[in-house]
Amino acid sequence: MLTIRLRRTGGTNAPAYRIVVSDSRRTPTAKVIEELGYYDPTKNPPLLNVDVEKAKGWIAKGASASATVQKLLVPPKA
Repeated sequence: MLTIRLRRTGGTNAPAYRIVVSDSRRTPTAKVIEELGYYDPTKNPPLLNVDVEKAKGWIAKGASASATVQKLLVPPKA
Protein backbone atom coordinates (compact mmCIF):
# COMPACT_ATOMS: atom_id res chain seq x y z
CA MET A 1 0.00 0.00 0.00
CA LEU A 2 1.26 3.44 -0.87
CA THR A 3 1.44 6.25 1.65
CA ILE A 4 2.02 9.97 1.31
CA ARG A 5 4.13 10.91 4.31
CA LEU A 6 6.85 13.16 5.63
CA ARG A 7 10.50 12.22 5.28
CA ARG A 8 12.77 14.05 7.68
CA THR A 9 15.80 15.89 6.37
CA GLY A 10 17.91 18.63 7.87
CA GLY A 11 20.32 18.56 10.78
CA THR A 12 20.12 18.18 14.51
CA ASN A 13 17.66 20.69 16.01
CA ALA A 14 16.82 21.91 12.49
CA PRO A 15 14.12 19.61 11.12
CA ALA A 16 12.89 19.93 7.57
CA TYR A 17 10.68 17.46 5.74
CA ARG A 18 10.07 16.23 2.22
CA ILE A 19 6.56 15.13 1.32
CA VAL A 20 6.96 11.83 -0.52
CA VAL A 21 4.99 8.88 -1.86
CA SER A 22 6.44 5.58 -0.64
CA ASP A 23 5.53 2.01 0.22
CA SER A 24 3.97 1.92 3.70
CA ARG A 25 5.60 -1.43 4.47
CA ARG A 26 9.08 0.07 4.23
CA THR A 27 10.89 2.46 6.56
CA PRO A 28 10.42 6.20 5.98
CA THR A 29 14.04 6.46 4.79
CA ALA A 30 13.59 3.80 2.09
CA LYS A 31 13.46 4.56 -1.63
CA VAL A 32 10.58 6.86 -2.60
CA ILE A 33 8.31 6.64 -5.62
CA GLU A 34 7.82 10.39 -6.05
CA GLU A 35 8.62 13.58 -4.15
CA LEU A 36 5.65 15.95 -3.95
CA GLY A 37 7.14 18.90 -2.08
CA TYR A 38 8.73 20.08 1.14
CA TYR A 39 7.81 21.49 4.55
CA ASP A 40 10.08 23.54 6.82
CA PRO A 41 8.44 24.29 10.19
CA THR A 42 11.49 26.15 11.58
CA LYS A 43 10.95 29.24 9.41
CA ASN A 44 8.59 32.01 10.43
CA PRO A 45 6.09 31.59 8.79
CA PRO A 46 6.65 27.88 8.02
CA LEU A 47 7.55 27.10 4.41
CA LEU A 48 5.26 24.71 2.60
CA ASN A 49 5.52 23.82 -1.06
CA VAL A 50 3.33 20.92 -2.21
CA ASP A 51 2.05 19.90 -5.62
CA VAL A 52 -1.55 19.40 -4.47
CA GLU A 53 -2.72 18.14 -7.86
CA LYS A 54 -0.16 15.32 -7.83
CA ALA A 55 -1.12 14.49 -4.24
CA LYS A 56 -4.81 14.29 -5.18
CA GLY A 57 -3.86 12.12 -8.14
CA TRP A 58 -2.02 9.65 -5.88
CA ILE A 59 -4.94 9.61 -3.43
CA ALA A 60 -7.29 8.87 -6.34
CA LYS A 61 -5.04 5.94 -7.28
CA GLY A 62 -5.39 4.49 -3.79
CA ALA A 63 -2.55 6.03 -1.77
CA SER A 64 -3.36 7.13 1.76
CA ALA A 65 -1.98 10.28 3.35
CA SER A 66 -0.60 10.35 6.88
CA ALA A 67 -2.47 12.45 9.44
CA THR A 68 0.11 15.23 9.30
CA VAL A 69 0.13 15.35 5.51
CA GLN A 70 -3.68 15.51 5.48
CA LYS A 71 -3.50 18.59 7.71
CA LEU A 72 -0.91 20.18 5.41
CA LEU A 73 -2.95 19.52 2.25
CA VAL A 74 -6.08 21.26 3.60
CA PRO A 75 -5.85 25.02 2.98
CA PRO A 76 -6.06 27.14 6.15
CA LYS A 77 -9.39 28.82 6.84
CA ALA A 78 -9.26 32.61 6.80
